[in-house]
Amino acid sequence: MTKKVLVCGAGGFIGCHLVNRLVAEGCWVRGVDLKFPEFSETTAHDFVIGDLRNQSVVQAVVDCRFDEVYQLAADMGGAGYIFTGDHDADIMHNSATINLNIADACYKRNIKRIFYSSSACMYPAYNQEDPNNPNCAEDSAYPANPDSEYGWEKLFSERLYLSYNRNHGMECRIGRYHNIFGPQGTWTGGKEKAPAALCRKVAEADDPGVIDVWGDGSQTRSFLYIDECVEGTIRMLRSDCEVPVNIGSDEMISINNLVRMVASISGKQIEIRNIPGPEGVRGRNSDNTLIREKLGWAPEMPLKDGMARTYSWIAEQVANAR
Repeated sequence: MTKKVLVCGAGGFIGCHLVNRLVAEGCWVRGVDLKFPEFSETTAHDFVIGDLRNQSVVQAVVDCRFDEVYQLAADMGGAGYIFTGDHDADIMHNSATINLNIADACYKRNIKRIFYSSSACMYPAYNQEDPNNPNCAEDSAYPANPDSEYGWEKLFSERLYLSYNRNHGMECRIGRYHNIFGPQGTWTGGKEKAPAALCRKVAEADDPGVIDVWGDGSQTRSFLYIDECVEGTIRMLRSDCEVPVNIGSDEMISINNLVRMVASISGKQIEIRNIPGPEGVRGRNSDNTLIREKLGWAPEMPLKDGMARTYSWIAEQVANAR
């Protein structure tokens, strides 16, 4: 029997790749988003343009019992969007409303399996002050103190889905994403994440050239390539793991060293100019101890391999935009 799947946020970067994978598996897929995918045609069998903040839209989309629901829809973006404080009310209201609507509609259709895409941004800022030794183990989430309203909303929505598990016998699964990147992701406009932004800056730079980097560049992160994100997401939803797990790479790198990696990939001589700007916590790295224990799997692709693929795609976009 063909599996019926709903992907919320199917017009976004991760959602688009997830739809492709599920369709390739033989699933029947309905996608929903405010927009179609930006860089390719959707492969979803049915795609609804709709606002999931609207209860009537959600009821129309969740019009039958789906075997799996992937809830990726959110008001999100990179540091330039999340950490300025200018969008906090929208981020909190929009994303929380979407999750409240989806959880309730699925419960009323007796849908058991929902994957919710949380974020490493929900981890306490006090555990991420040392760029060389951040603590992002899953059990470090409390006492809670996320570094942004985006993180607080993610934490609230985690508790929402876990509450539906306890009170309504649902089997929601939660993955805490750590900086997902790759081709067909947003690469300009203010909502792009660090890997895409740096690839764009290097692609646009002269050779030799200079690019600006927010902060002193010693802040650290780990970045997960899109294919491994999709793999981890599907494995998590289909698992019996009842607690949130990190879905990320544990290969940590400083932002300045990420620039040097991209410059090396490009073949350009790039000088880094560190300037004031939003940068988030000082250090963040996925702790993959629990995902290995629960799923018997963890991401393994070297960062440089994923960045090479991403730079190639973004450099092509930059060239086409000129």
